[in-house]
Amino acid sequence: MKAAFVNRLGGVEEIRYGDLPEPVPGPTDCLVEVAAVSLNPVDTFVRSGRFSTAVPLPFILGRDLVGTVVSAPPGTSLARGQTVWCDSLGYEGRQGSYAELAVVPADRLYPAPSGIEAHSTDAHRLVALAHPATTAWLGWFEHGRLVPGDTVFVGGGAGNVGNAAIRLAAAAGARIVASSHSRDFDTVRAAGAEVVLDYRDPDLPAACARAAPEGFDLVWDTSGHHDGEFLAEATAPGARVLITASAAPNTEVPLGRLYTKDVSLIGFVMSRTTADQLARAAKGLTPFLRPRAAGPLTRTDKTSATGTVSSAGALTTAIAEVLPLSEAARAHRMMETGEIRGRVVLTP
Repeated sequence: MKAAFVNRLGGVEEIRYGDLPEPVPGPTDCLVEVAAVSLNPVDTFVRSGRFSTAVPLPFILGRDLVGTVVSAPPGTSLARGQTVWCDSLGYEGRQGSYAELAVVPADRLYPAPSGIEAHSTDAHRLVALAHPATTAWLGWFEHGRLVPGDTVFVGGGAGNVGNAAIRLAAAAGARIVASSHSRDFDTVRAAGAEVVLDYRDPDLPAACARAAPEGFDLVWDTSGHHDGEFLAEATAPGARVLITASAAPNTEVPLGRLYTKDVSLIGFVMSRTTADQLARAAKGLTPFLRPRAAGPLTRTDKTSATGTVSSAGALTTAIAEVLPLSEAARAHRMMETGEIRGRVVLTP
């Protein structure tokens, strides 16, 4: 089969595209014919060795896929020919998704929402959303304990995770203040933010204080730019601060001012998420991942503060490029050099 892989960890120049033996599923695995995969920043971290995890060599790159079940183990609800998706390959000893065929543990493979066919633009949207949408769901509902009525701050509101986070928080009944570049204000408002502020504004803390005078119940800067003084000033008593990225290796945090307000600092990374947590996220996201033609969510989709939703439209994403899998090296290079803004989908 054709695959994009490396024989050793390192730079983009290590990426090869060529033939590898077809994978053989184990007793609890599914074999999937891959239709589309997406590129995430973490894919470049694993390939380069910046993110330390077990990788078998030669190592097939990639985390996410949409495809069709070729075979499934007995006792699973998955069937041959079913359209499915996954967002947790390519680390902890698992081969990745950048191949014509992939082996996926059955407990990490999820049915695609009704109406999504493997080789379709809806499948491209699904695979592009898989990683950021799952991150957003886990952040709010597994770690952040978001409840209806919370006032939240989302930094990086125009980013992949930020946009999904705003839409999910709005659907769960939160009031949202977000920051972004001024060019993205309309996009961030459309996602569900009530107030949008310029992240470059030197008076951002004062603007946040005006927007949320009692402080934020949850703060999540999805861009990874953390300001300890801002956290101390902007958080309400008992607030939670989610940390899922860090643009700087060290950040000064005024712990005295935070702990006396009962503020919790909560860090999480997708790579440490359990299969059960990922499965809950996939179930909670299903209404949001339906084909856009399916229309808005209805009251039958309603749940509450456990990843459940009240009302919202489908999640959206900007797909900048759809490339053949043979151009995986080019895609990695574009991401690392900042040449592209938006999601990249690769097709075998």
